[in-house]
Amino acid sequence: MAKLTSLYSGSKCNATYIGGSSGGILIDAGGSAKQLTNALHHIGVDPRRVGAVFLTHEHTDHIAALRVFCRAHGTPVFATAGTLRALAERVDLTGIHTEIVPDNGIATCGMLIKHHAISHDCAEPCAYVCEAEDGETFAVATDLGYLSDDLQNALLGCDNVMLESNHEPRLVQLCDRPYAIKRRILSDSGHLSNAACAEFLPKLLQRGTARFWLAHLSRDNNTPDLALGCATAALQEAGARAGIDYELAVCAQ
Repeated sequence: MAKLTSLYSGSKCNATYIGGSSGGILIDAGGSAKQLTNALHHIGVDPRRVGAVFLTHEHTDHIAALRVFCRAHGTPVFATAGTLRALAERVDLTGIHTEIVPDNGIATCGMLIKHHAISHDCAEPCAYVCEAEDGETFAVATDLGYLSDDLQNALLGCDNVMLESNHEPRLVQLCDRPYAIKRRILSDSGHLSNAACAEFLPKLLQRGTARFWLAHLSRDNNTPDLALGCATAALQEAGARAGIDYELAVCAQ
């Protein structure tokens, strides 16, 4: 049986493992190669059994471990064409097999992985939906300016959903960052707020999602309690019972 494990998630580094008896994949490879390797060992996964790395986009917090990790283990890298072009301008990819993820998805490690376009300020970002051999589905959707209709349709019906709950808008407005950074975070090509994430959770629940992960929390403009409280309130208002109708967790930084 496949499972999703957030290795770490937040403003500084991001990596998620999805896998089962046939091996597994990584969604993003942030942090250092040592940090990523240790995190995999911590959940009982041999890094050599990681069949591929799928990149959501080319920002540093999602790719910092990529070059060293993939060279060490011969791990191939999949991403959109735009992401791979942007990545090649930032990282020496010599000796690393890279491939554009096809529109109809790619089968590896006992899963079918498909990508879906998202809005973020980079080349060609995407979310991923993975279907395991037993039919269970897993979605990873972070770094979202907003939830487009197409993305919502892709996520609805997934059994397990990791969704960005990045910030509390009032904390963004009050923080001491430059105005341009605040505007970026709050824009349609920035990050998803706690409220925007929470508003979508009941819709996911109604379509069969049983497990939620709140991901990519800002270290400065959010707290786990704020994100969890907002999400829980939305689900409770919809009549859902924690631990009975759904499971909800916040991904650790």
